[in-house]
Amino acid sequence: METITLGQNGPSVTPLCIGTWAWGDKLFWNYGSDYGLIEVLDAFDAALDAGVSFFDTAEIYGFGESESLLGQFMQRTTKSVQIATKYFPLPWRFTAQSVSDTLTDSLKRLKVEQVTLYQVHSPLNFLMSAETLMNALADEVKRGRIVSVGVSNYSAEQMREAHKILAARGVPLAVNQVPYSLLNRKIETNGILDAARELGVTILAYSPLAQGLLTGKYTVEQYKEPTGARRIDPRFSRSGLEKIAPVTSVLHELGEKYDKTPAQVALNWLIAQGGVVPIPGAKTAQQARQNAGALGWELAESEVARLEEVSRPWRS
Repeated sequence: METITLGQNGPSVTPLCIGTWAWGDKLFWNYGSDYGLIEVLDAFDAALDAGVSFFDTAEIYGFGESESLLGQFMQRTTKSVQIATKYFPLPWRFTAQSVSDTLTDSLKRLKVEQVTLYQVHSPLNFLMSAETLMNALADEVKRGRIVSVGVSNYSAEQMREAHKILAARGVPLAVNQVPYSLLNRKIETNGILDAARELGVTILAYSPLAQGLLTGKYTVEQYKEPTGARRIDPRFSRSGLEKIAPVTSVLHELGEKYDKTPAQVALNWLIAQGGVVPIPGAKTAQQARQNAGALGWELAESEVARLEEVSRPWRS
């Protein structure tokens, strides 16, 4: 399996990461109802069997349950697994010690002594300055409990500030985890992607399939009244699906050419951007295998350009 380096001289990981927000999360994903422990364990095993060994979690996913599940699953395998998790800057966390304590709790749940990547979940800084936070993370790199440091949902300016503080400690900023897909290309126009490339920061792309819109599952021809959270998302309305039809049509066409699903083509397009690691979620073994199918092949340059052109309205 090919690999990608996180940031400048960071750890090497698979160029696709499995998102585990849904693992153990009852609040948003209804874990324990239509899927549960068996399904997510199968997803974990299927990802490893397909050669994908990079998993993204967070302390707030399922209020720690996602980390705990990953910790249990890693005890069952001899294969190398790389974990990215996140620190959430809650209002009452205002000291460097709170960063250290939160990391300690995550490591206990994950049953490891070190994580490949530790990210700040959001640029919220209630009572803790960026200097205190980034220096606390740099301390943990020196301590050996974090291999690399990342941020999430940071603007270009916030990313530059974090990079500068860490660089003064000799620690590179490895990643910025932000939404990025064919139907959300804002990082190309708001300065985030340009800053990341200038600073040598890898983009971890969450929502790479736009909540399922790029899977081919939702079409005007097979339109059904959306349910759940999709009921209030205009993109899932009939007019919304009509608007994205030019993009999904090309995905279907290229999928037929390469014997791939529209989702696999959409993920492959992100990987083709360079310095981008998509993070699709997987609640089942089938979804994990489908995600892995985005690897091991490449779209032609002309096909990458064609998808860029047809998705241009989603740059702003």
